[in-house]
Amino acid sequence: MALPKYYELYMPLMEVLKDGEEHTKREIKSVIADRLHLSTEDMKEKLASGKQTVYDNRIGWAGTYLKKAGLIAAPRRACLQITDEGKRLLGSGVMITDRLLVEKYPDFVLFKYGKRRLAAVDVQTMSDAQEPLETPQETLERVFTVINDQLADDLLAEILNQSAAFFENLVVDLMKAMGYGDGFVTKASGDDGIDGVIHEDKLGFSLIYIQAKRWNPETTIGKPEIQKFAGAMMGPPRIEKGLFITTAKFSQGAKAFADAQHIILVDGKMLTELMIEYGLGVSAQKTYCIKRIDSDYFAES
Repeated sequence: MALPKYYELYMPLMEVLKDGEEHTKREIKSVIADRLHLSTEDMKEKLASGKQTVYDNRIGWAGTYLKKAGLIAAPRRACLQITDEGKRLLGSGVMITDRLLVEKYPDFVLFKYGKRRLAAVDVQTMSDAQEPLETPQETLERVFTVINDQLADDLLAEILNQSAAFFENLVVDLMKAMGYGDGFVTKASGDDGIDGVIHEDKLGFSLIYIQAKRWNPETTIGKPEIQKFAGAMMGPPRIEKGLFITTAKFSQGAKAFADAQHIILVDGKMLTELMIEYGLGVSAQKTYCIKRIDSDYFAES
């Protein structure tokens, strides 16, 4: 049979997970392939880039969209599990389609279509009409953003699988990748200490203290934690500038206090964006170069 589209894999994927247990992605792909009687040729079909099979790509995106809708979760690395909402929806007997996800799950809509496009589209009527027309460049930029959003999610999950010591070294490596001077991780001294020191410039005229917290992304760091860090910056030696970087989030109180000090806050979202921008922990899979007419070449002298 022809390879199913990503949205045609929603139901088979949910059926594999309906027992409520954790299942590895490898197991899920194998079971679905068997149930759909996919041939060896089907399974070997590659994307145009040749970097991934079409089947792996489509089932991967089916899983991503179901996660964004809150129907499945990833409790551990490379594992999926149905959520209570997923069980409820599957038990209702309705067919899971993009149309259904658009109608019932705003987080799916936001992830798949983005804020800017949603501003010009009535979400209530999206399921009964074709998607708004867009230029090829808009499509490319939207898809690029979606891919990077998923990469950011994967990066954060990978960081959480590592040790606290690894994260502290990662933060110093990121600062170096961003063009700061040499740096080092300090000896373990408890949560209230300084985790790293980085030179603000290549010549080392001034230092920046670093606090690195590898915490649950859903955790909100409040003002007291930033105050502790500010206290640690008093030294000795006393350092005027600090960077508090985490996989979690910051409260408004924490942000307001940091603004009043010489402390920069970097949450999980910004962290992954910086890692992607500066090529830390990621590698280029394929590069697309968009060109335009060189007006100077065609201008008569």
